[in-house]
Amino acid sequence: MKYFIVILGSLIIAFGFNNFLVPYGVLSSGISGIAILIGLITPFDIGFMNFLLNVPLLLLGYFKLGKTITLNTLLCVVSLSIFLYIIPVAPIADNTLLSVIFGGVISGVGIGLIMKYSGTSGGLDIIAIILSRTTNISVGLSLTAMNGVIVLISGFAFDWNIALYTMLSIYITGKSLDAVYTNHIKLTMQIVTTEGEAIRKDLIESIYRGITITEGVGGYTKESKQILMTVVTRYETMQIKKIVRSHDKKAFINIYKTVEVDGEFAKN
Repeated sequence: MKYFIVILGSLIIAFGFNNFLVPYGVLSSGISGIAILIGLITPFDIGFMNFLLNVPLLLLGYFKLGKTITLNTLLCVVSLSIFLYIIPVAPIADNTLLSVIFGGVISGVGIGLIMKYSGTSGGLDIIAIILSRTTNISVGLSLTAMNGVIVLISGFAFDWNIALYTMLSIYITGKSLDAVYTNHIKLTMQIVTTEGEAIRKDLIESIYRGITITEGVGGYTKESKQILMTVVTRYETMQIKKIVRSHDKKAFINIYKTVEVDGEFAKN
């Protein structure tokens, strides 16, 4: 199912590119946008350039994000390159603004689906995920900021109307992405348990976050308890709950949204 979603997301992205953005010379976000730019001003195929430009970032992803997510990303890059090659470039709407809006939404949904299932669509997504894991910056915001250079390039290469359309497309893509991919949201987990040490050992080995432990006493039972507090991303909560329940089925888990994190968020 995971691989199917990655391929489906790639198909959705390619559809958004070739049927809404490329026909009007509007660039997408990230490396794909650079590939589209090269494809528009040179005889090189967009799909081929997308794959070629992603190779060095795939290597970065392997060392920073791990083998699994990199393999998923490689699957996405290959399938997206193939879909960009086989889907004909043909506009569905004859209005540039409508095409930019729908192209941005469709592309963002496709990228969000892929990220949600432990992958990226390649390119700048890899850098954005690395930033989101160590800072308070969302993936969509990171991509929007990094893609400013693509807007400038499109303005000089074509005209500034196209550059503004590209900026709008990138912004909409980022918003749509954040609506689907919510892993950047930080949550605080408080775990009240009598098996604090066993849970602590498993969590330290399994998650990427630090843990703070305090001693407590049950208000009704007067029983000694340990309170484990950690700040995690949304996708880590299920794993943590499974670990806690494997040691203490009666543990009390309190999860609430964290507005901001100031200090070390990730373990070295």
